[in-house]
Amino acid sequence: MVGDIGKGPATLSIENVVSTVNVGCTLDLKAIVLHARNTEYNPERFDAVMMRIKEPKTTALVFFSGKMVCTGAKTEQQSLLAARKHARIIQKLGFDVKFKGFRIQNMVAAYDFKFPLNLMRLSNSHSKFSIYKAKLFAGLIYRTK
Repeated sequence: MVGDIGKGPATLSIENVVSTVNVGCTLDLKAIVLHARNTEYNPERFDAVMMRIKEPKTTALVFFSGKMVCTGAKTEQQSLLAARKHARIIQKLGFDVKFKGFRIQNMVAAYDFKFPLNLMRLSNSHSKFSIYKAKLFAGLIYRTK
């Protein structure tokens, strides 16, 4: 029986929620990194400020255009709260921030089925929704849209 293969109930856990928002103004990235805590900026490496907050534990990539990508939240509500906190930090530095177009872009989840899966077979039978490239990434990517 399938139920005898695994021990205990199967569990789903959300590992990461990625969201985007536009703060509605262009930003001076050097000023942000000079005046805000927990920020990094290395324009030769990547053209955005990395800003971290502790609660919820997230990182935002802040771009000159005013676009921001927030990663690390465990729920949609945490992602919204984190994006608002990051935007508020920027606002406190004197920028004319407006919180526009918040959107959840991606959610990463893990599920323990408690029994082995043939990912190649699953990918082939659900090819419209899934991608499995074993040499590039050990997991199957399943997209509902």
